[in-house]
Amino acid sequence: MDRRTLILSGLAAGVGGVAAASPVLAQEPRDPADGPRTYSTDEIVNATSDFLGVTAEAAGAAIERIFRENGRPTAYIAGEEGSAAITIGARYGRGLMYMKEQETQEVYWQGPSIGFDVGGNASRVFTLCYNLQYPDMIYRRFPGVEGSAYFIAGLGVNYQRADGITLAPIRAGVGLRLGANIGYLSYSRKRHYIPF
Repeated sequence: MDRRTLILSGLAAGVGGVAAASPVLAQEPRDPADGPRTYSTDEIVNATSDFLGVTAEAAGAAIERIFRENGRPTAYIAGEEGSAAITIGARYGRGLMYMKEQETQEVYWQGPSIGFDVGGNASRVFTLCYNLQYPDMIYRRFPGVEGSAYFIAGLGVNYQRADGITLAPIRAGVGLRLGANIGYLSYSRKRHYIPF
């Protein structure tokens, strides 16, 4: 009888141990078919304020609106750019693209613009990327419409869309730029000096 009690208590302890361990076993690696991981509001606000050198409150106001309209981004690009225009303009930039579970990639962009636009500016740019399933999807042309007003320092946001991918560049710029323009940005692996 004592032997039977001992065996039953041993089995009960073994089953209890398996039940206790099962939550750990249930945490399997994430399936890549579920799509890329996204960034939370806090992650983006902290990264934006650190990179652009603005307060979390200033970055948070712009990011809150972008998140409300687009949801959580799958990647972001932190970089710098310069642009100038007298009716016809050009923009050139370079940065690093971050995507969870992917290697950081260097990205270049350039593009022409036309419109009622005059002046020049240099900007730090923090671009949120939506529906970017894998890094190579960034290498294409993204049309966009931009209205800018940079007076010594400013913060502006505009959208660029192509093939279901949305980019939301947040620019903190220095310079004098007035007007509105239309154009596109072409993202590439290497620097191109001709903006078209």
